[in-house]
Amino acid sequence: MTSSGMYDYAGEWIYRVGIPAKSGVGGGILAALPARLGLGSYSPKIDKHGNSVRGIKVCEALSRHYDLHMLNRSDDARNSIIADYDIGKNPSRRDRRPQERNILAAHHSDVRVIELVGTLSFSNVDYVSRQLAAKPRPQFVIFDLRRVTSMTRAGARLVAEEFRELATHGVTVILSGIKRDSREWGIIGEWTADISNVRDFYLLDAAIEWAEDQVVYRYGGAIDFHETTELSEQALLAGLTPEELTDLASIAPVRSYRPGQMVITSGEPATSLFFLRSGAVHVTLPDGIRLATLTAGMAFGEMALLETHRSADVVADTAATAREIPLRDFERFRKQHPRASERIMRNLAQLLADRLIVANTRVDLLTAN
Repeated sequence: MTSSGMYDYAGEWIYRVGIPAKSGVGGGILAALPARLGLGSYSPKIDKHGNSVRGIKVCEALSRHYDLHMLNRSDDARNSIIADYDIGKNPSRRDRRPQERNILAAHHSDVRVIELVGTLSFSNVDYVSRQLAAKPRPQFVIFDLRRVTSMTRAGARLVAEEFRELATHGVTVILSGIKRDSREWGIIGEWTADISNVRDFYLLDAAIEWAEDQVVYRYGGAIDFHETTELSEQALLAGLTPEELTDLASIAPVRSYRPGQMVITSGEPATSLFFLRSGAVHVTLPDGIRLATLTAGMAFGEMALLETHRSADVVADTAATAREIPLRDFERFRKQHPRASERIMRNLAQLLADRLIVANTRVDLLTAN
């Protein structure tokens, strides 16, 4: 098909179109690009070589539009996906309250994350589309592009077509790992600017968190940063009696923080632990990597029970209040209430084990492909 499938026009065909093909004097053309696509056209008007005039034009246009020339192939489409999972296997780093966790556990398949790598070419995007179609359609699809090194115009066109197809089914597309001032965003934006169901977040975790929030809202949950919680709702204090909680509250004055205020600074001595009453805070490493987002009912700074110095920063996302318990007062409480002390340390061990399980799951997702 490559050397003589198009009669005396075979050489020109491979130069211009680059897809092995066989024509017939009846006006048909069959073309095949191994592991990428097959196509057929029919139009009876033929040229002096016995090939369909319109068929040649169609194949030229398709080859140029989707960059299908056989000599341009430089990668294996199967390697374009480094991880493919839903939020049941890899949720956001935001610690959530029981009601939210229950909703997300029941609807974890509503959010699918596909982490891409390498070049977004026609064949790679086609492979991603087929992988997406192989499973039940979710409500949200996150495409993480932070490992994408380049993007062809043909790949961007096909991405846009996939987004439009998802939009017709009510699926929201979320892009992460790409900055709006980047060349790649310019290429994607050229073809997706008119699509209303596309959102973007630079950080993958922020994208997952936003999608989780939408699922919580859709199924009757509420995320109220102004809600005030009590010590009895803290996971770290689960199992304590009302009397023990009352004694603990007596040594835990309420502190208020404005949006953007630093609550804990990495490297400083660990002298207190905190129980968030309202608002939200985020925990980040010194290099800016976010470890978690915490909302009312969550504890932070609890590693002070194990470490002498802070290993991360904690910053208020919104106006927030928290009960702060100095370690010296907390140690006196533990001596006065040994049963409560044992329960708190068991709860801490469980929280750390849960975090380790999530971290191991993330590693498994990235090494399984």
